[in-house]
Amino acid sequence: MKTSEIKKGMRVRLNNGWYGIMMDNMRGTTRVVEVEGFYTEIGSVYSHDIVVAQTPTGWEAVVHTAKELQCKEMDKAFFA
Repeated sequence: MKTSEIKKGMRVRLNNGWYGIMMDNMRGTTRVVEVEGFYTEIGSVYSHDIVVAQTPTGWEAVVHTAKELQCKEMDKAFFA
């Protein structure tokens, strides 16, 4: 499943292990997610941080695009 196929209301798991609910139907390198972390809050999340999404048939791994992977590499360079 691509990140662009994740629709509003779908449950996702992030790279850090937290879960959330997708809050938009957008595409791109960032998405809006209601994250259930230390506190529940809504905010932008990098698409490359979404690792799995829940579908009616179960959890599906997310396949990232070249642009999302490039964004991930830039993110590593800034925070290394």
